[in-house]
Parts: sequence; C-alpha cells; structure tokens
Amino acid sequence: MTLALDIFRALADATRLRIFSLLRSMELSVGELAQVLGQSQPRVSRHVKILCDAGLAERRKEGSWVFVALGRAAATAPVAAAIDQWSRAEPDHWALADVARLAAVRADRAASAAAWFEGHADEWDAIRSLHVAESEVEAAMAGVLGAGPLGSLIDIGTGTGRMLELFGGQADSALGIDRSSEMLRLARAKLHDRPNTELRQADLYALPMADGAADVAILHHVLHFAQQPGAAIAEAARVLAPGGRLLIADFAPHDREDLRQRDAHTRLGFADEQIAGWFGNAGLALARTETLQGGELTVTLWLGVKPVLNRVEGPGINLREVKAA
Repeated sequence: MTLALDIFRALADATRLRIFSLLRSMELSVGELAQVLGQSQPRVSRHVKILCDAGLAERRKEGSWVFVALGRAAATAPVAAAIDQWSRAEPDHWALADVARLAAVRADRAASAAAWFEGHADEWDAIRSLHVAESEVEAAMAGVLGAGPLGSLIDIGTGTGRMLELFGGQADSALGIDRSSEMLRLARAKLHDRPNTELRQADLYALPMADGAADVAILHHVLHFAQQPGAAIAEAARVLAPGGRLLIADFAPHDREDLRQRDAHTRLGFADEQIAGWFGNAGLALARTETLQGGELTVTLWLGVKPVLNRVEGPGINLREVKAA
C-alpha cells in the first residue's frame, strides 16, 4: 500500500506524467528533458527526484551530465498499462507536442555524433588501415557467437555502441558500459530505438552487474587499453552465469611502439598463452581461438566459457565441473 501511495503522489502532477511518458521512449539527460518540456533544469531536476523517490525513474551521473531512465518494471509496468488504457479514451495533446520535441532531441544527438566522427575520422582510419577490414572481424565474431539467442549481453567498453548494434537484436537485454561520457552520447544517438538496450558510464574493473547476471560478455578492441588485462577479464568472468561466454577481439603481439604514444595503447597485443592464463585464473575455459591476418596487425578472437557446476548427490561423489559446449 505504501508503494502505491508513493506512486500516485509522484504522478499527481502533469509535468511528472509527461516526464514518465518521455522516459518510456528513451533515456534522456536532465537537459534534454528540460528542452522537451520547455522548463528550467532545476525545476525538471526536482520533478525527477520525486519520480526517483517513488521508484518510477532512475538517475545516473555521467561527467557533468545526469541521465534519467525508467525505474524497475515492477513499479513502472502497471502504471504504463493504465496510462495507455486511459489515453485511448482521451488523447493527450501534450503527448503529441512532446513527441515532436523529442524528435528534435534525437536529431541533435545524431548531428553531434556526425560532427565528432568527422573530426576524428583520420585517427580511426589510421588504425583500421593496419589490420584486416573491420567487416571481416565482425563476421568472424558473429560466427563464433552463432545466430541463436544471446540472453543477457554486456558490451564492455562499448565506445560508439557498434557491438550492441550488431548483436543486441539477438539478446533479451543488452548493456553497454564505457568510461567516456562522450562515447556514450554517440552510442545513444545510434541506439535510441533499441528498447532492450541500456548504456551506463562505468569502469571495466567494476561492472554494474550482479554476479552471474550475464550470458555473453564482449571485449572488442578494448583490452589493449587496459592497465590490468587480467583483472578486466576476471571482472567480466564474475558477471557471467555458468555456461556464459566471454568473447575478446584484440591484437596479437606486435611491435608498433608508436601506438603507445599516439593512440594510448597500453599493451602491444596479446599471445594466446597470456589470454589462456588469464582465462584460467578467472575460472574460464579457453574454448576457441581464431586468427584474422591481413595488414601489419593481426586480430585474434578468443572465446572463454564459464564452466557449469553440477552437484551430484550420492556417497563418495564430489562436485564435478562440466564445461559448457
């Protein structure tokens, strides 16, 4: 009863109802909400706090920005269903206006992303010219993961969200994390129409997921930036459920020392033995390795699988580890 009272009190305001409806479409920053609503950011922040206190919304800080998303489905789904039912009887003119303004926000995001890519195109092209075409890397990754459902997917160091764009459709839920708020804004511009996809600012050494919550984790051209690759792999393994898979795409060992200074590469590639050792320390079995040669840098795919533990009852029988296929 207390939860119901909090929810009804939170929604007893036209602006908060509008915010709730907007968040059903996409995650928005407080500034973007203010832009759509035509209100000041402090005023919008007060409304957002009330919604968050009632469990109808969640706030997340990324640098100087604060993003707002819908709260957990247990609180929001019944409210959304009721609003949809009432809207059929009496269309809301504010909703129509908000949808139009929301389109402008999406256009702003897309324009910002295009400008960033234009400014950094030369840097990206320089790296890509050193190895096999990225389309071949993506095709190989798709072959390793297969065409079936992926369950809960986490893309670690998602950057512009390409892996989520590529594999999110096979997942029940998809989470992309990155330390860069700028990269996450680019990803949001690309993935705004993916209802099963969430983006968060977080560190690859402290993933915002519970133990065993993910079925598939991806590290795509991320590990060579890591100061502690083994720790990053261990953290990815932590969030995998038994039978879960970790797919790493990165460079084989190379001697392009200039990439350290110019592009902040911490590691100049990885040997199969290194990855296998880190997998073993993290409780993963190296299930597959694939090498993609072409250009000065060789790209390698490593697939690790978290064993499924089956406890068999009976005298003299101990815990057995069965590796997932």
